[in-house]
Amino acid sequence: MSTYIYGIVAGPHPDLPERMDGVGAPPLPVRILRCGELAALVSDVPADLRPGRRDLEAHHGVLSEAGAPGAVLPMRFGSLAPDDEAVLAILAQRADHYAERLRALDSRVEYNVKVSHNERAVLHQVLGENPELRAMVEANQLLRGGSYEQKLDLGEKVAATVRAREASDADHVRRALEATTEAVHAEPAGSGWLTDLSFLVHRDAAGGFLCAVDELRVDQPHLDLRVRGPLPPYSFAEPGTAEPAG
Repeated sequence: MSTYIYGIVAGPHPDLPERMDGVGAPPLPVRILRCGELAALVSDVPADLRPGRRDLEAHHGVLSEAGAPGAVLPMRFGSLAPDDEAVLAILAQRADHYAERLRALDSRVEYNVKVSHNERAVLHQVLGENPELRAMVEANQLLRGGSYEQKLDLGEKVAATVRAREASDADHVRRALEATTEAVHAEPAGSGWLTDLSFLVHRDAAGGFLCAVDELRVDQPHLDLRVRGPLPPYSFAEPGTAEPAG
């Protein structure tokens, strides 16, 4: 058997509810390994574990339960150690680092916001704001679509204008939401979204953050905002992964 690691908490963290099942088939109970001022939330799993969707839900469930009474430093889904002794050795070796992260993330949660364009709405908006493009469209319509070269020229100009709008909208979303947050982590470009941002939010400020999301949806109806949270602060578990908000 191997030891699956869900997260790290401070040593005085309350015990978990009795018989909280973790990942694996069959799932085994989650337990606490204590080492000085720290503790790890773990469970036994087969060495050849191949985590699936049910395991992902169990992983999140353990962290949500553990994070309710106090700070929890989440480990990435699928984190394994050979045995309990290896986990305790890591806790001892990185005690100062984990203690600092727990202090920094105490009472904080993560919200992930993925943004895309409503293609029809943004095209309508781009044409409405750009007289040159609108004139080209109208001219092509009079010519029953125009020549191949005219269609190609129009398509390239529309695509370039939309790309520029994507960049400005991504910046606008970030500026509109980061005022109520403490740090921002952006996923690399090319993730398939206009922008993919994770925000570190104090629990007391979560209501203000969600209100800012709702206001953005009203003010920018051409944007599709998908919000997940509150989540354990995965994107902020290591220092240096995020920028201070504002």
